Amino acid sequence: MTEQDLREQLVAFGASLFQRGYSVGSAGNISVRLDDGYLMTPTNSSLGRLEPARISRLDREWRHVGGDKPSKEVFLHRAVLTARPEAGAVVHLHSTCATAIGCLAAPGDAAPIPPLTPYFVMRVGRTLPIIPYYRPGDAAMEPAVHEAARGARAMLLANHGPVVSGATLTDAVYAAEELEEAAKLALMLRGMPARELTPAQVDDLLATFG
Repeated sequence: MTEQDLREQLVAFGASLFQRGYSVGSAGNISVRLDDGYLMTPTNSSLGRLEPARISRLDREWRHVGGDKPSKEVFLHRAVLTARPEAGAVVHLHSTCATAIGCLAAPGDAAPIPPLTPYFVMRVGRTLPIIPYYRPGDAAMEPAVHEAARGARAMLLANHGPVVSGATLTDAVYAAEELEEAAKLALMLRGMPARELTPAQVDDLLATFG
């Protein structure tokens, strides 16, 4: 895809996520890896009202070189994309149910959502680390996010929201959507004798679908 294609795709996905309540106001941010840098949603922008030409452009060293000023959480995306060279995009949302799990789970919990469905395992993976609470925009969280991203495709920022990576922007968005649905199921079934996928079934899914 060309850079212009990626800009337009980012706008379309942002609008879709916003319209379905995965982000509100100016919450949430998205980044995409380019051959020579990165695209990122601008600071204080709404995912529902992005414009392709105004999306921030950063160079390989994460310096702002075009478009509007990038999100104040540049460091969050840098932490994930440097830890996961295979990742092509990062989606950070404030989706309700995933954020609720991040308010209930204890920092250090590696599996706050049980393996209830195959697509959760296929898109998110075996682990979902909880990052301790940091003030939004606090770059002090970067080392913790980087360390968690080395072993996980997605994580939850305590009392804040999910951060999800994928090989492409499409993959990252699909995984973020699947994470929110899995969180919704986990909350609905909380305290009930739900049947989880067995370790062998999880292993089979990961071996088959990666």
